[in-house]
Amino acid sequence: MGAEYDYSRWDGSQEFTEVDADGLLEALTDDYLATGDIEAALERLLRQGFETEDGEQVRGLRDILEELRERKYELETMGDADEQFAEYASRLAEIEAMERAGIDELDEEAAASGDERRQEVTSEVTAERRIALDLMPSDVTGKVQSMQHYDFVSSEAREAFEEMVEELRKEFTDTYFEGMSDALGDMDAEAVARMRNAMAALNDLLDQRARGEDTEEAFKNFMDEYGELFPDAENLDDLLEQMAERMAAAQAMWNSMSPEQRAHLSNLMNSVMGDPDLQWQMDRLSRNLEQAFPDAGWSRRYQMGGMGGMSASEATDVASQLNQLERLEDMLEGRITPNMLSEIDLDQVRRNLSDDAARHLEQLSKLAKKMEDAGILKNEGGKVELTAAGIRKLGRQALQDLFDQVRSRDIGDHASTRIGQGHDREETTKPYEFGDPLNLDLSKTVHNAVRRNGNGVPVKLHPDDFEVVENEALTRSATVLCLDLSMSMPMRNNFVPAKKLAMALQSLVAMKFPRDYLGIVGFSEIAHEVKAEEIPTLMWDYIYGTNLQHALMLARKMLARERGTKQIIVVTDGEPTAHIDPQSGFPLFNYPPLPITLQLTMAEVYRCTRAGITINTFALDLERTQYPFVEQIAKVNGGRTFYTTNDEIGGYALVDFIKQRRLLRPAG
Repeated sequence: MGAEYDYSRWDGSQEFTEVDADGLLEALTDDYLATGDIEAALERLLRQGFETEDGEQVRGLRDILEELRERKYELETMGDADEQFAEYASRLAEIEAMERAGIDELDEEAAASGDERRQEVTSEVTAERRIALDLMPSDVTGKVQSMQHYDFVSSEAREAFEEMVEELRKEFTDTYFEGMSDALGDMDAEAVARMRNAMAALNDLLDQRARGEDTEEAFKNFMDEYGELFPDAENLDDLLEQMAERMAAAQAMWNSMSPEQRAHLSNLMNSVMGDPDLQWQMDRLSRNLEQAFPDAGWSRRYQMGGMGGMSASEATDVASQLNQLERLEDMLEGRITPNMLSEIDLDQVRRNLSDDAARHLEQLSKLAKKMEDAGILKNEGGKVELTAAGIRKLGRQALQDLFDQVRSRDIGDHASTRIGQGHDREETTKPYEFGDPLNLDLSKTVHNAVRRNGNGVPVKLHPDDFEVVENEALTRSATVLCLDLSMSMPMRNNFVPAKKLAMALQSLVAMKFPRDYLGIVGFSEIAHEVKAEEIPTLMWDYIYGTNLQHALMLARKMLARERGTKQIIVVTDGEPTAHIDPQSGFPLFNYPPLPITLQLTMAEVYRCTRAGITINTFALDLERTQYPFVEQIAKVNGGRTFYTTNDEIGGYALVDFIKQRRLLRPAG
């Protein structure tokens, strides 16, 4: 039987495919080259998200923050404390109605009995109960307090009230200690006393901890006595952290209420719990925990409102979720790194936000680790940097991007099918063909013969065994790339394409033409040499000025040390506006260009021409100017001028470099 496969629509629950490190590097390349800051580029990638190798979109922090804020709004509008008090008032009104019905029924039974004495006694009792009910306060807290001391006539009303008090005790217990009411069972006086004793013991533990005493044995004894009330605690710190978070949420719930609401709820809680010492121990515990965990969110408050009622424990649940979401929001809004994301409690994100958000955060947190494992990034002392291998990958990616800009028939791999007649040996060999120079690679030739004939001596050679060393078909080329780093380059989006070109040429020379020389010169108000390893972090200058004169001077001096055909590639978006003053040695800037600036620049063009250096200029932003000066450079030097745009310059320059490498002759 053949294999069977089941397919289903993506529903957000499936696992992501493996994240491709090279794809991540490609995704952040432009941002990194624009800023020279790999950490900043990583952060922006985290915020915008990325695609996996199979094209699945990993949501960025911006999307997750939007989901988080929507969830916060949902929580804040779930219910209102006033609505909950209205529900309590309604239940008390029903209980009172049941009691009055019971009183009326008692009167009717006495009247029906025909016993005058019974009627008289009953009438006194029922009149007393009606007066007591009439005198009860109208507010919830006052009515609960009064009914706690009221002698019910109706057993149904009494049971309903006791049930309500039981629910309120559980409610207030779970407000501060989530789930404890289940462990305590019936919230009678004995359960309240046990809770009070547990709080007192816990406060004693906190006092010991604050004094620096060893609490290991004391905690063990505490758990032996009260462990069923704290089933998730593994150690004292774990227990205290859990309780601090819950009590801070309860405090945030209180903070979110109006003074009137707080007073009503506090009085109601004291009334139903019926143990002043318990309230004292809880206040003491709250103070101790706030001192031990000051960052738990004790001062937070929220604008809780909505159509439905919300009990104290429900409001605390909401406040707890809001506390956790706000801490996550604070983290994601600030400066963020993948390592920081790995510290996020994903289970907490699943509970408070969504499974989908947790999955995407997990993928984002793996971003840097994936690139570190691939040898692209390194993290030394908390500082993230590209490795040497990462820089090489960046160059190869830039090279591939530029090759992709043009059709393969225009560039291809540009491999030469002719065996050169020069003297520079290549590192590769090929089977001998008629007409090839007989530059035998003896090792591979003998190896071919042994493989054909088997072991044994003498080794008999056949022409088919001949392996010849390929000679370099090209002369050695020396090139200096002069990059305009003036402020106009990033302003017109020319800076990143120019850097990509520099990295692509560096990678191309290193891989295909290792005997060639490639130098980089950056220039704005002045020019300076740029090392290969500095290209990724190279930044434009925050000053005005395009000092082409100084750039050509520096490039000419760099090429004077090299042999082979020589050329200078200039990438610029403006005419010369600065030069080095012959008298002072300082740069002078002026716009529009001064005649002296153009004269000194042209003088440097003449020097390059006499030195046999070809100058090819790639002029950006044709629509802005006709560049009469760069055309004069071409006329004097014999090089060429290319008018192009920032999205085409890389491909054009790369094609021209490869083609002209075979054709370069001394200038002039």
